[in-house]
Amino acid sequence: MISKTGIVSKIKILKLSKSPLIRFSLDDTNCLIAVHSLNFFAEVSNGMRLTITGDFNQRQQFVVRKYCLHSQPEIIIQFEKIASLMNKG
Repeated sequence: MISKTGIVSKIKILKLSKSPLIRFSLDDTNCLIAVHSLNFFAEVSNGMRLTITGDFNQRQQFVVRKYCLHSQPEIIIQFEKIASLMNKG
């Protein structure tokens, strides 16, 4: 397995099903994730630093098996924003 670290961009859902297929770019590498893809979609946003582990397929797309965030998940950031707005008003 190969590990890569970089900045996420161009997140897109390719196939919406029980286990969605998500495409994103990590620096200049095209990546696909199906395992834990709903968690990925909730936790990761453009501009986040991420480490991924996986292998390249025949089309030279990196198929992600595991990922690790280097910052707070996006869902927590949004929750804290809402909580702070509710506490003010």
